[in-house]
Amino acid sequence: MSVLSYIIWSPDPAIFVIPGLNHPIVWYGLLFALGFIISQQVMMWIFKQDGKPEKHVEKLTVYMVVATIIGARLGHCLFYDPDYYLSNPLAILRIWEGGLASHGGAIGIIFSLYIFSRKMPYSFFWITDRIAIVVCLTGFLIRSGNLMNSEMEGLETKANYGLVYAWHTENFIASDDDVESVDFKRGASTTPNEPGRVPLTAVIEYKEGVKFDLGKQQIIEEQLAQGLNRRREIVQHIDFGGVPLNYRTYDNTEGRAIVEIYGVGTVRHASQMYEAVFYLILMGVLFWLWYKKRDKLPAGFNFCMFLIVLWAGRFSLESFKMNQVDFEEGMALNMGQWLSVPLIFSGIILLVWIYKRKNFKTMSEG
Repeated sequence: MSVLSYIIWSPDPAIFVIPGLNHPIVWYGLLFALGFIISQQVMMWIFKQDGKPEKHVEKLTVYMVVATIIGARLGHCLFYDPDYYLSNPLAILRIWEGGLASHGGAIGIIFSLYIFSRKMPYSFFWITDRIAIVVCLTGFLIRSGNLMNSEMEGLETKANYGLVYAWHTENFIASDDDVESVDFKRGASTTPNEPGRVPLTAVIEYKEGVKFDLGKQQIIEEQLAQGLNRRREIVQHIDFGGVPLNYRTYDNTEGRAIVEIYGVGTVRHASQMYEAVFYLILMGVLFWLWYKKRDKLPAGFNFCMFLIVLWAGRFSLESFKMNQVDFEEGMALNMGQWLSVPLIFSGIILLVWIYKRKNFKTMSEG
């Protein structure tokens, strides 16, 4: 099997923990914040190129941040679990528990930019043609954060290339206070014949002084075995073969107890990175259209391309993702695809309307 055929993916979502506060700084939060910080700098450069006051970008950033968070949160609550959140409205505020929907964020951004254009000396199309560029950049960083969080995983590749998501397994095993570290390596005692199912080994190293005695054996064979074979977030990625576990124990050269547990990993698409790269490419195209063609193309062209191309791409890329909620099982299209359709058609209708107007303003005029 080629060394580059698949990757066992298990990065820690936390970069580090703030000393004294016991609060982790996570990749997703950092990349989410960087999306707005970098986008603000890009927008300042764009405003400068267009001869507009850079200070207006600061107010625009506030609109964007607030609209993205509120829109994405409400979108998740109302699109994916309305019964729960309408029955427990205060739970909507618990954003730290996770749950943001990009379609909701898009609606929030469009609404906020309409308000911004009414209060500032910019037309709606002038501002959206430029915001579309940096929204793609932010989307690239957010999806990279999803990858580091091992969330929004892809469907099975049915081949020996892709990712085996192992973080949830590592996190569960490492919850034992006696465990020093958990690593994964390729290969196991058995080799599956089915494409997309690959052998792997979870290597548990215990802390110094911890012995693999009868008590530890009982924990491995009962509590750990049940968790590894029952937790949904584990079994959909790694099959440990049920109970009893297939494992062996030994001491390493430093005298520490080691347990190797053998399983079979399911190789899945890196759907987060497919989407992230798509956003990055689209950002480049929209930037080029603004930079080279803004004196010729009609105002609103970039915004329409954003709506059509981005959400058509999202519609296609959703077919590589696992369903996010249970009610999507059995649906012809998942929720992400259904929500993309009206945005695609909105872009098409808007583009036709723009070109039907006589003496339209260019993208540079707004």
